[in-house]
Amino acid sequence: MVRAIVLYDEKPDPARYEQHAELCRNVPGASFRHGDVFGAPMGEPPYSYYAEWEWPDLESFKSAAGSDEFRMTGKDAMEMGGRFSVMFAELD
Repeated sequence: MVRAIVLYDEKPDPARYEQHAELCRNVPGASFRHGDVFGAPMGEPPYSYYAEWEWPDLESFKSAAGSDEFRMTGKDAMEMGGRFSVMFAELD
């Protein structure tokens, strides 16, 4: 399983983010989820919002990562503004 993890410093505007989420749902072969970060084990969490895609395997991820739909999500995220971090993880 492969996940693309997106952590937002601040919660995005909900209406604008729904437009972005619609683009994210169009990425081939992936499940997309997102939501508020509401806590941490100690102190305040360093991020306010979380999003992820999940693919069944590395081949599916590689195919999706080269797609126009995936590129459009990155472009749209930059247009939304705000600071965010993106990571990719392969899980056993």
